[in-house]
Amino acid sequence: MTPEDIDQILSSDDLLEPASGFVMSVMEAVHQQASEPPPRAFPWFRFAIGLIGCLVAAASGTILLLTVGPALGALSAPLAFLTRLEPEFGCVIAALLLTFAFASLRKLRLTV
Repeated sequence: MTPEDIDQILSSDDLLEPASGFVMSVMEAVHQQASEPPPRAFPWFRFAIGLIGCLVAAASGTILLLTVGPALGALSAPLAFLTRLEPEFGCVIAALLLTFAFASLRKLRLTV
């Protein structure tokens, strides 16, 4: 296609008309979208409440750990035999024991 052909096509006064029913289908889609309810807004209030709750829990846990830190040594004395093997192994066993303890407490609470 040469530049003259392009100029001839662009300079012609042929009117472009949409296909029959195009306008109706577009208007129908616009009305359908307008009738849909607006999207739900992000729950900023609930997010802020949750964030404040997490910050309070973290701060209180940190304060509790700092004030009760020395007494934790007495609580971990029964598990000291586990750390003789390997410190990491002892930590894993302690974590598993605590997990099973909390899981059994939850089951007991649910059945009562």
